[in-house]
Amino acid sequence: MTFVLDDEHLDFQRETRRFARTELLEGYHARAASTQFPYAEQKKLAAAGLTNLCLPEADGGQGGDLIALGLACEEVSYADPNCGYLVFSTNVLVSMLAGHASPAVRECAAGVASGDVLGCWAVTEPSVGSDAGALSTRAERVTGGWRLTGEKTSVTMAPHADLAVVLAQTEPGSKAKGIGAFLVRTDDDTVSSQRFDDPGFKPLGRGSITMDATMVPDDHLLAPPGTGFGMVLREFDLSRTLIAMLCVGTAQRALDSAIAYSRERTTFGRPLAANQGVSFPIAEHATYLAAVRALALHTLGLRQAGQPHTTQAAMLKWWAPKVAFNAIQESVVLHGQVGWSDELPLQSLLRDISGYQIGDGTPQIQKMIIARDLIGRDAIGGV
Repeated sequence: MTFVLDDEHLDFQRETRRFARTELLEGYHARAASTQFPYAEQKKLAAAGLTNLCLPEADGGQGGDLIALGLACEEVSYADPNCGYLVFSTNVLVSMLAGHASPAVRECAAGVASGDVLGCWAVTEPSVGSDAGALSTRAERVTGGWRLTGEKTSVTMAPHADLAVVLAQTEPGSKAKGIGAFLVRTDDDTVSSQRFDDPGFKPLGRGSITMDATMVPDDHLLAPPGTGFGMVLREFDLSRTLIAMLCVGTAQRALDSAIAYSRERTTFGRPLAANQGVSFPIAEHATYLAAVRALALHTLGLRQAGQPHTTQAAMLKWWAPKVAFNAIQESVVLHGQVGWSDELPLQSLLRDISGYQIGDGTPQIQKMIIARDLIGRDAIGGV
């Protein structure tokens, strides 16, 4: 499989880069410190065609070119990683909703793709992290639909979302066999939300969502009992890959800043970059970022071709956030005292990227997935 982008993708990459650096880059530093949701920037993303990449062409979208989506995540994240998250999360949600049999769900997909509706993923629970099969949120069958009761936590965009994809247990004790997926409207009177005070992701917000006998009609059932867990796992393979591209874009900005600073700053009568203690770390981190980018594009190609890619996605999920965090941290050090201050956006980049080491599955979970594939579940053991 070749990693060389064709002319169409290169044109798309150039245009997206121009848009992101013209419309989003300059304001990132101020937005990163604010808890105000970037509604104006979300509208700009939609107007630029970056929120409907996974909507079918028949519905006015761009058909689901995953290579283009990966490139968009990288380029937008270079300018603003929080806006990069909007590109990533919006398109992953649309990819799941757009092909649904229910017209009501497809209508929601169109709203999300247009930028008019905000959606979130509500999977994690206070007492349940990566063991999604042990969910306690209950879905009870009633006439015309389901009633959901329970609390979800660590939900990105919980304070702002209009819709939430919720996993819930329909048969207590049945683990994954009883889990269904439901599309919940968060403006329902029985739904409440609480915001967390986090060091990063401030414009997007993270919090909890609590449902108290919330009615979900049958036409908002995303996956019936027994299939909800698998449906979300399939989307995780895509989201984990796109997170890698997001991390690469964010770290590339920090590294580019370090490169420019090392050329401009002089010490002992010569550019800072003349010291191998400066130039070698830049070379090393550029190599790591290039390797992550190549694996991510390869993994997106596998998914687009309908090939297995769970292991590659897991590799990216534990590795890319670590590579990005280390590259940004090195850029902070190479800038000296000014890098540690809030004068530059480096600290904001570091804070915003740090959460990806946890969200969508911790490094330990990803390594377990990889080990089971390479060594075998019979030898590794576990559930």
